[in-house]
Amino acid sequence: MTERDIIGIFGKMNSGKSSLMNLLTQQETSIVDSTPGTTADTKITLTEIHGLGPVKLMDTAGFNEQDELGDKKRKKAIAALKECDLVLLVIDPSTFDFETEKLILAEARTLDKQVIVVYNLFRITDRNRIEKVEESLAKLRIYRSIVLCAIDIKFRQPMLETILEHYIPKNLAIDLLPFVEEGEFYILNIPMDEETPPGRYLRPQAMAEEHITRKWAFPVSYRMNLTKARAGDPSELDRWNSFISSFSKKPKAIITDSQAMDIMKDWAPADMALTTFSIMMINYMSRGRLNEFVTGIKALNSLQPGDSVLIAEACNHSRIREDIGTVQIPKLLRKFYPAVIVDFTFGREFIDDLDIKKYKLVIHCGGCMISNQRMAARLRDLKATNIPITNYGIFLSFVQGEQTLDRVIAPWQAR
Repeated sequence: MTERDIIGIFGKMNSGKSSLMNLLTQQETSIVDSTPGTTADTKITLTEIHGLGPVKLMDTAGFNEQDELGDKKRKKAIAALKECDLVLLVIDPSTFDFETEKLILAEARTLDKQVIVVYNLFRITDRNRIEKVEESLAKLRIYRSIVLCAIDIKFRQPMLETILEHYIPKNLAIDLLPFVEEGEFYILNIPMDEETPPGRYLRPQAMAEEHITRKWAFPVSYRMNLTKARAGDPSELDRWNSFISSFSKKPKAIITDSQAMDIMKDWAPADMALTTFSIMMINYMSRGRLNEFVTGIKALNSLQPGDSVLIAEACNHSRIREDIGTVQIPKLLRKFYPAVIVDFTFGREFIDDLDIKKYKLVIHCGGCMISNQRMAARLRDLKATNIPITNYGIFLSFVQGEQTLDRVIAPWQAR
């Protein structure tokens, strides 16, 4: 069975949804008529979009029909919204009530759906109304949008280009560790502090071990005693050096817990690649958008006293003593950037998009406890509001010097 990305077309009655469907398919897939409620059920067509691949297009009934039949149509449309990967929200800017659009956006955000806003002009002068629409529904501004006339064929290519530019396909394949080679050894440095749960590895560690093994390579775990290492206890360095020299074949790379970068920057042999679990996960969970997090770290150079930084962690684990997100990173921020205000957000929920504008930088964990879709939704919100984002592993490497950052990023840039 062919895996298809599902694109749903949503909006009020008579906003031009069926016309947009016909524009995309280049045929009269949906009946177009000025009679309200013409689309009685979700229309589905299978097609191919060059550059994206096979897709399923869904033209849904208007959300705002008020009678008993309208309620049934609305339930069908909501069911379609749950199924689709990309929401095309069609808006007629000449209208004045945007409660329907508000409802669709709220549902899309709850379900972590990607959204592109399509302003459909019935008259060229309707373009002047778009600013008023966005004043009425401020959340529209965080989404990518296109202005077109759905019955004009010349807008088909711009619509397709907008989809290709801003939609992240669900079937985009990302390799967890693209630099792993068959037959080679890879060290997993796992300090196991007080927060490490008994009886299992953390998800990133388990994923790395499984991935390396599946690639016919050899993962080797090492438990570093960070307390001794930071205290300068020579026995800990001796134990590490003994471990490294025990290999008859030199390991290709070390993947370390990010909090150990202050030690690993000096202890990792120069002829071995070095990176972190957090960097591995954020690249994987963002579907290969690591460069956005690397670029985001540059915002540290322009931080001023009184600026706000948000530390975002995707899980709600028990936090004790030297927790990375609530203790170690804030301590380093206050050391290198005095008088910076540090805020926190935990779990699967993210701060409201309209409040996030106060932050000069977001420092995000590896994101291993949320879905790719939820991570993509967070990145869309931040990109739309021009807030830079970086990652725990990138931050903890950067504060050890730009050479250290360059080193942990190098394995990802080599492929």
